[in-house]
Amino acid sequence: MSVFPPPNRSSFGAPVGIIDIGSNSIRLVIYEGEGRIPSILFNEKIMAGLGKGLGKTGQLDKEAVARTIAALARFRRLAQDMGVAKLRTVATAAVRDASNGPDFIEQLAGIGLPVELLPGKAEASLAGHGVLAAIPHADGIVGDLGGGSLELVGVADNMVGNGVSIPFGVLRVAQMKIDSARTLDRALAKALARAKWSGAAEGRPFYMVGGSWRALARLHQALTDYPLPIIHQYVLAPSEAQRMVRALGQLDPKRIKGIAGIAASRIASLGDAAMLLAALVRSLKPSALVVSAYGLREGLLHSSLAPDVRNLDPLIEAAREEGVRQGRFPEHGDLLNRWIAPLFANEPAHLARLRHAACLLADVGWRAHPEFRAERGLDVALHGNWVAIDAAGRAMIGQALFTHFGGDGVCPIVNRLIGYDAATKATQWGLAMRLGQRLSGGVSEPLESSTLNVTTGALLMTLRGEDTALYGEAVERRHKMLAVALGLKPERRTG
Repeated sequence: MSVFPPPNRSSFGAPVGIIDIGSNSIRLVIYEGEGRIPSILFNEKIMAGLGKGLGKTGQLDKEAVARTIAALARFRRLAQDMGVAKLRTVATAAVRDASNGPDFIEQLAGIGLPVELLPGKAEASLAGHGVLAAIPHADGIVGDLGGGSLELVGVADNMVGNGVSIPFGVLRVAQMKIDSARTLDRALAKALARAKWSGAAEGRPFYMVGGSWRALARLHQALTDYPLPIIHQYVLAPSEAQRMVRALGQLDPKRIKGIAGIAASRIASLGDAAMLLAALVRSLKPSALVVSAYGLREGLLHSSLAPDVRNLDPLIEAAREEGVRQGRFPEHGDLLNRWIAPLFANEPAHLARLRHAACLLADVGWRAHPEFRAERGLDVALHGNWVAIDAAGRAMIGQALFTHFGGDGVCPIVNRLIGYDAATKATQWGLAMRLGQRLSGGVSEPLESSTLNVTTGALLMTLRGEDTALYGEAVERRHKMLAVALGLKPERRTG
């Protein structure tokens, strides 16, 4: 592990960096710190192709090695200039399996980058930690597809099981010259048997990790005209894997190249990635295919966190951080959530969690132009860098914020994602948030000294003492709007 003295920063909360040397790509990611879900300060990747000739020669490609060393010298300098306190460099299958891997590691040490060579089982475990970092409730099998290997590991109850690494990366599958799905199925079954891996995904989700599978998911979104181009927690039916194999056999590469989010360097490997995914579906029989944007690098961070930090809800923590960054009064989101909670006491926990996140983001649009605050709120929810939330959850928060900032009706994209009934519920959240913010002006005292409850046929607001003066025309109007949305009559009481 390299340590640089961070300029003009204390070591507490200083940026940390990870260099991931894969069989196909090399990436540097610099994170804001070591929190539950740290923000990314910098992210750069090169498609070096270290393992492209490994199956034939047993060695790392010489030209790729030269490109990689030049890129890593740049990465090291960038990390130093950005004040990275800890820089961790890890290498995976290609370096692990190549006969000249030790020489490559020695060259990197010579430029000041000591390398951790991850064993296959450790690589699988870290991929599992990466999925749990972003999908804490994950319960199934994680598959991390790289250039040189495929890692498989079970996750459940926020724990990572024993994993396996098999030589089925996209670069190696391309070199196998497989002539049929049956041939691939037999080769895959033989590799799993040799690894003595008893994991099974039957009836459980399969979590897809790795750049090739993310690109495949983006292609699927484009082919199905999916309205929200967010990959994380995008779900495909298992049968879609074989459908993608057929589609890739017919699609013009030029059409694929025109799809946003699919790097040109990934296009050649998409067919092999789809074939392998379809073979895994036939072997493991999962209930669903779920894409994870997080993998090994995030797993390195997640696995090193203290248990109390690891157990925090990443969505709530990220929403609270964003609310503090963009809001006017840091404590307001949690107070607002507690104030409106009695209106929705019968909601299940997963909806209460989304409502809490929406309240934490209730101030993200106030700096925007007044005519575009509603659009700003919707955009933050739909396109923010959130994890532990699916597209439906984003739509719920988006509709709540859209309504909260004065938007009228149900947004078309929200209607497509969740339908009218769920959007109506989110609209009620937004109207309640709007009432709370108008009553309090965004400060804490009015929310702490007043209450909002449902009584028989009425939406009752209780104000105490001097707070009665806060019930002006704007508050009265919003009180009535919320009551109507809930099918109640507005009622005010002083006490």
